[in-house]
Amino acid sequence: MSRRQLHDDWEDEDSSWDDAEGDDDGTMPCPYCKRPIYEDVPRCPYCERYILDEDASAPRKPWWIIVGFLLCFYVVYRWIRW
Repeated sequence: MSRRQLHDDWEDEDSSWDDAEGDDDGTMPCPYCKRPIYEDVPRCPYCERYILDEDASAPRKPWWIIVGFLLCFYVVYRWIRW
């Protein structure tokens, strides 16, 4: 076989490999970073954001809100107790 024939055979194999991949590989673009991710993952491995809102955990309240509530509760308690 000549080099040209080998090269042509290699190109034929390469193009058939691209056609076989197609769009049915189980991936979709991430809605945030647009990189391809698998359809069944709950979080994007690149940007680490949750795909569905229901998969994300509820955000924690800032500590200063909790401390402020407890401080107000203590002040009211001391005012009534006095």
